[in-house]
Amino acid sequence: MLKEKLKNYHLILASKSPRRQQFFKDLNLDFTIQLKEVEEIYPKELKGTEITEFLADLKSKAFTNLSDKDLLITSDTIVWLENEALGKPKDEADAFKMLQSLSGKKHEVISSISIKTNNFQKIISDVTSVYFKEISDEEINYYIKNYKPFDKAGAYGIQEWIGFIAIDKIEGSYFNVVGLPVHKLYDALMKL
Repeated sequence: MLKEKLKNYHLILASKSPRRQQFFKDLNLDFTIQLKEVEEIYPKELKGTEITEFLADLKSKAFTNLSDKDLLITSDTIVWLENEALGKPKDEADAFKMLQSLSGKKHEVISSISIKTNNFQKIISDVTSVYFKEISDEEINYYIKNYKPFDKAGAYGIQEWIGFIAIDKIEGSYFNVVGLPVHKLYDALMKL
């Protein structure tokens, strides 16, 4: 259905995330992957969805030569804990600190998607609450050593070992926590 809806577009996914790429494959979409380096810096006064919306839009602005048939998808995800954004960890120590800060607490995973053509742009966002149980330093070290979560906001992947053992419950979209609110993307693309 969606594939038929988008048949007149050249769909571009601007993401190196293997999880986002897999979602597009699972939706049975024809798409190309195009990457542009963007320095992900945002104004410090931004909070929550303001950050991810700003960054999704910033990533879309790197594509200055879209054709009339191009439909560009950019996205950004953060972990929002106690009024602070956790992005991707810089190294093992940073990953350890992030996971330790999530232990025993509720946080939010916030994703925004920019859908852009030459004459149209829509940004959609989704927020999922995630509740972590207490996790030990030993569990954190095991996860970092074996799963190397350096490409993931908040230093974890819900679909990996840490998700199996540490997450008590979630409120909202599981797929948003994996990295893309697929249901919202599908609805927005079906309305084009």
